[in-house]
Amino acid sequence: MKQYLEIGKIVSVFGIKGEVKVEPWCDTPQLLCQFDILYYKSGTPVKIERARVHKNHVLLKIEGVDTPEEGVKLRGRVLYMDRADVELPEGVYFQQDLIGLEVSDSGTGEVYGTITDVLQTGANDVYEITDSEKAKRYIPAIPEVIDSVELEEGRMLITPLEGLFD
Repeated sequence: MKQYLEIGKIVSVFGIKGEVKVEPWCDTPQLLCQFDILYYKSGTPVKIERARVHKNHVLLKIEGVDTPEEGVKLRGRVLYMDRADVELPEGVYFQQDLIGLEVSDSGTGEVYGTITDVLQTGANDVYEITDSEKAKRYIPAIPEVIDSVELEEGRMLITPLEGLFD
């Protein structure tokens, strides 16, 4: 598993004090505001002086970035979090860990394909499964369907609802 996970992308500058606007790639913008340290792809730490939600984005004040000119140089940079900085509740997973898992039927062992995307629909997430012939299927991420997630084994076991794959 990757130690550093993508959490957002700097999309523009905000104001005159060097704040940057970040498009969050996490469940909520508030989660992004909880970090004191983020990272660039290179692993270089980025110290966060302050963070706040602004509409659907996060405004970050990064240490050492004090002018709009310095902030604009960061546009397009992806920010990463260290997975060790977040403790997930049992049964909750990082989306990046789910993508690539093989999905099989708990009862029959039939392999349906691999998870290629996680779609957020509001009510619950939906997992996109792509089979060997590139056909896509979708399953709701609900306890009635998902029997187990075995990250170490690289698989998810499911019991499809009646008619789900018809």
